[in-house]
Amino acid sequence: MKAYYDARAAEYDDAWHARGRWERGDRRRWVEEVELLTDLLRSLPPARTLDVACGTGFLTRRLPGGVVGLDQSESMLTVARRQVPHAAFVRGDALALPFEAGSFERLFASFFYCHLSAGERERFLGEARRVAGELTVVAAPLRDGHQAESWQERELKDGSRWRVYKRFFTPDGLLDELGGGEALHVGHSFLVVRAASQR
Repeated sequence: MKAYYDARAAEYDDAWHARGRWERGDRRRWVEEVELLTDLLRSLPPARTLDVACGTGFLTRRLPGGVVGLDQSESMLTVARRQVPHAAFVRGDALALPFEAGSFERLFASFFYCHLSAGERERFLGEARRVAGELTVVAAPLRDGHQAESWQERELKDGSRWRVYKRFFTPDGLLDELGGGEALHVGHSFLVVRAASQR
């Protein structure tokens, strides 16, 4: 997984823009929902925020308040620093966050949670609760007829193929794992929930 996202950095934003290999049959609906997502993030109260697995910073730049982006991939961070010059970026492990307890008001994670196994999700939530008072998660919604877990094969522009683990959530299922909270958006492509970290 780490190697895949490092290799994908140069084309990562293609998925957000639904272009190239990420062109979609429902492109219009996708683009409209991405706009809804970015508007929702901009409307959050400003907060000291840690964006975990920030990738290229596509959503980082929509987060209000002082933001620190963290990612394990230096390739992703190189793009993020260029795209979001007003934010700070740190290379690090999301399951062992390199920050002191209570360093942030909000921890934000977009789709990262969907790629973690059950044990990794538990470790991540422990770290999230340690460093921030609030947790906002963007996840992939579980749709009718889909399996909750799957291994997906993905191909990059260079022809390399990768197997990627993906977990899909219902709003209630995700909030149960986070210990309660509220759903901010439930759409076709995105599920956004907010929870107290319960420190």
